[in-house]
Amino acid sequence: MAEGYLCLFLHAHLPYVRHPEEEYFLEENWLYEAITETYIPLLDVFEKLVGDGVNFRIAMSLTPPLASMLKDPLLQERYIRHLNKLIELSEKEIQRTGFEPHYHGLALMYNQKFLDAKETFINRYQRDLVSAFKKFQDLGVLEVVASCATHGFLPNLSINPISVKAQVFIGIESYKKMFGRPPRGFWLPECGYYPHVDEVLKEAGLRYFFVDSHGIMNADPAPRYSVYAPLYCPSSVAAFGRDWESSKQVWSSKEGYPGDPDYREYYRDIGFELDYEYIKPYIHHLGIRTNTGIKYWRITGNTEYKEAYRPDWAREKAAMHAANFMFNRERQIEFLSSHMDRKPIIIAPYDAELFGHWWFEGPMWIDFLIRKIVYDQKTVRLTTPSDYLAEYSTNQMSLPSLSSWGWKGYSEFWLEGSNDWVYKHLHNASRRMTELAEKFSNYLNKDAKRSLIKRALNQAARELVLAESSDWPFIMKTGTMVAYAQKRIKDHICRFNRLYSDLLNNSINNEWLGEVERRDNIFSDIDCAKYYLPVVQTAEVVA
Repeated sequence: MAEGYLCLFLHAHLPYVRHPEEEYFLEENWLYEAITETYIPLLDVFEKLVGDGVNFRIAMSLTPPLASMLKDPLLQERYIRHLNKLIELSEKEIQRTGFEPHYHGLALMYNQKFLDAKETFINRYQRDLVSAFKKFQDLGVLEVVASCATHGFLPNLSINPISVKAQVFIGIESYKKMFGRPPRGFWLPECGYYPHVDEVLKEAGLRYFFVDSHGIMNADPAPRYSVYAPLYCPSSVAAFGRDWESSKQVWSSKEGYPGDPDYREYYRDIGFELDYEYIKPYIHHLGIRTNTGIKYWRITGNTEYKEAYRPDWAREKAAMHAANFMFNRERQIEFLSSHMDRKPIIIAPYDAELFGHWWFEGPMWIDFLIRKIVYDQKTVRLTTPSDYLAEYSTNQMSLPSLSSWGWKGYSEFWLEGSNDWVYKHLHNASRRMTELAEKFSNYLNKDAKRSLIKRALNQAARELVLAESSDWPFIMKTGTMVAYAQKRIKDHICRFNRLYSDLLNNSINNEWLGEVERRDNIFSDIDCAKYYLPVVQTAEVVA
């Protein structure tokens, strides 16, 4: 019998990027790269594990922006176009590298990878990867948790509690629509917790959420079991804390597995390496060099010179690192279980996109790890938070502290000199959204005749939540694609302000409204009456 548990959690999220007004849009590549390099490889791992009869449990989130993009027919079609280009490029690479033995085998590998991705996407999953993940949840091996509508960083939105509620409840409605069931757990974007936000989660019917280590360690009263058992907040919602030891082994830029010299080098791609005229048809149509996903080099070391990638060496390292990770969790569980009156649980959450996109061998590592845990030892068992709460329904009551898993552990990454200007606009728009909902509440009835006003109100809510995405201040802070992030904030706020003015002046332009509805078609059935009206009024409006 196992002495303790490991919860491996993958947080899958991308910002909502959809631009039907342009034939090719650079930032849409974020989605296409993640599908090929992370989501399809993860699904392949799950498929093989289930096919081999491996009894495993794993948890993940699939945020509404990501799920909506994966479901979008326009983006699905554009992804296939993207794959076709990569297949064509990889075929040319097979020819070009014919007399370069170090690279020729890799060109063949990438060609097969792209062909397999196309086969999987079109024929196995009929372009619908959300339903693919749903299948594994329905099989009982995967637990998918909900998250906020647009990954809003809640501590920085909390000045207007109604925005926090809207982010949570719209996210849950989206989850129910995608997965056909209510969620049990919730991923707070960036693990951004502030005291009593759990009361909103309780109102939404959720059982648990995740916080970073210091959110538990600084809880009041102090946690008896550190981060190795959940706390019940006064709201009765459970808080699970991230384990810093398992996180460090994977995340650390100095000590983490992905930095091993034998793994593939992410930052060297033929899109930047090869002759411009040769690569031009396969990069951005304006001539901007981009990643193609074809990378021939291994990390090698802290040097500009990079040696050719050896898949066999990398596979061996992935197996070794999986064994090392398991060994450390065994020793950790053995120590913890000897000091606790219950089985400890180790929460190991990571960004899903680390596995495959940033760390090419990541999905392989997960496959090795799960198989080793199931077959090679008896100390640790894989579980999910729901399973743990079912086994241990009585837990210590305590209130976690303000925290995040961002830089320095609090809110600074999303609120500092490069991005602080956004919040006065977000907070003002949030107050105006409440004003609009109250002023036009009689038009929000489901049978309201003035559908144009109702559409404008719902679009205003959509523009607001899109502006509240934590991705935009995050990008401004990191200094990558800053102009795009700034433009997205400004576009959504400007559209919101126009809708606000048009509603008050009874001057809604039906043609313009239809255009912005089509451009960002996420949350197509959003109903602002559910989120931006006081509870009493809401009950009257939706009755």
